[in-house]
Amino acid sequence: MTSTQQGAQPIVVRVMEKPAQETTVGDVLIGSIGLTGVLLVIALVLGALLGAILIGIKQLRVRLNLEPVPDSEALKISPFP
Repeated sequence: MTSTQQGAQPIVVRVMEKPAQETTVGDVLIGSIGLTGVLLVIALVLGALLGAILIGIKQLRVRLNLEPVPDSEALKISPFP
């Protein structure tokens, strides 16, 4: 009884690991400042966009005369007795 794997040579695999790069305090600070800057720019852009949309809606309502009657006029409230 002979095995078919008797003459086969074992396969040797060498895993070459690259040494891990050290993270310094400076790297962490630069990364956090960069992330903060990106979040700040996104917040400014979204805030400006929302403000422009709200102002546009307000102007469109005035232009189309869709402004609701103020409560003071609907209730006949005058500033002086």
